[in-house]
Amino acid sequence: MINVLVRIILAFVVLCLSLVSCNTNSSQKELKTEEVSFTKEGELSISRKDSIIVSKIDIEIADNEYERQTGLMYRSSMEKKQGMLFIFKDEQPRYFYMKNTEIPLDIIYISNKMKIVSMVKNAHPMNESSLPSNAPAQYVLELNGGMADTWNLKVGDSINYSEM
Repeated sequence: MINVLVRIILAFVVLCLSLVSCNTNSSQKELKTEEVSFTKEGELSISRKDSIIVSKIDIEIADNEYERQTGLMYRSSMEKKQGMLFIFKDEQPRYFYMKNTEIPLDIIYISNKMKIVSMVKNAHPMNESSLPSNAPAQYVLELNGGMADTWNLKVGDSINYSEM
């Protein structure tokens, strides 16, 4: 009788463990990040040293800690005449990276005098390597990868922007 009771308890324990460890519940939610869409918050023009405008683009503005940390993460595309302008309170060496960024970007570092001081062209998506400025910057402009070459941007070119 005890032998039968032990077998029944053992079978019950095995059944309970198998139900817990083999969860086939399809109602488990998969963690999925929603894609962020572009929101025009301003306009920016890029000019040569001789004041000839190279391009005008629509921009999103990242001017608080959360927006600067998130940047263009979780986006699968961006229009050619769109970008994100990061605004910092002071000018200092800057370091960006491409964590959770799905599209290649040109990263343009800009001084407090609104002049381009350095660029990182075609930064690789999802790469977490540090991408430093070559000089202190107060602003950083992110564009689709290849746009700096398309517009033939150079150190010394300038930007001007207005918020909406």
